[in-house]
Amino acid sequence: MRHPLPPVASIRDFYAFEQHVKTCRGHRGLAMAPEWYEVPVFYFSNPASVIGHEAEVFAPKGSRALDYELELACLIGTECRDLPADDRAMEVVAGFTIMNDWSARDLQRLEMAVGLGPSKGKDFATSLGPDLVTLDELSDQYRDGRLHLEMTAAVNHRILSHGNAGSMYWTWPQLLAHASRDVTLRPGDVLGSGTVGTGCILELTPEAVGGWLKPGDVVELTVERLGTLRNRVVEHPP
Repeated sequence: MRHPLPPVASIRDFYAFEQHVKTCRGHRGLAMAPEWYEVPVFYFSNPASVIGHEAEVFAPKGSRALDYELELACLIGTECRDLPADDRAMEVVAGFTIMNDWSARDLQRLEMAVGLGPSKGKDFATSLGPDLVTLDELSDQYRDGRLHLEMTAAVNHRILSHGNAGSMYWTWPQLLAHASRDVTLRPGDVLGSGTVGTGCILELTPEAVGGWLKPGDVVELTVERLGTLRNRVVEHPP
């Protein structure tokens, strides 16, 4: 059964897939940061810039490196605080959906060189949808704190990314426990998983897949049992 997405109150986007982090850092000649294995880090994104299924998206001003990011997201349904890092934490989850954490890689690179961010490289758009699916409906694919669901991303019907949500290093209960530590999570708060391995052009490299996204491209993120989230890239409005 599909459920419409309620209004989003906040977005915490995690960095929970080791393959994605290791590959992207490797492209820059960097080893894994030991701290990544100590804490499930996240950044805050912009709930006012959430767009839905079939919505149009454009690169922000000054960017020529628009990228998609293939992610899962859970939506908080019950007010909570200081959750345990085990399956009891899942009781507060209203459901799961697909998330596209659109990224302007050139702006992001500039911002993060300063040691803060990302900000304008991210907050122009985040896609969520097409629907919300409850954990009860996915219980046969939930084990070890992870949802074992196949994930793909296609640009103009050409599949570029393929992974499985079960490959998360950090578990959903661990993400929930960390997000709720010393703070109250409220209904409508969103937690993103971060990008699955191979789940963006940056990781695959633009040279290997035909470049960054451009106006006219159609991006389809598909997750087993959750459906397909589709968005078209358009020109920046005048």
